[in-house]
Amino acid sequence: MSRETDDPYDEGTYCDSREPSTTAPPAGTAVGPPYAECVLCREPTEYPESAEGATLCPVCAWQEAGRAACSG
Repeated sequence: MSRETDDPYDEGTYCDSREPSTTAPPAGTAVGPPYAECVLCREPTEYPESAEGATLCPVCAWQEAGRAACSG
């Protein structure tokens, strides 16, 4: 039973993670340098230089998504 509620089914484990997160970075992201340059602003991206296609930094990717969403 949780301390905050009297609900007998509430085990209080929703946010009570005592262990550090062990999530891996997204697939295709580089673990270390060398990073590919963004094709728009030439800042380093989170992708390795060996990544194929147009690599965008997170800022440019967000801006491109906004442009695509509003161009309809």
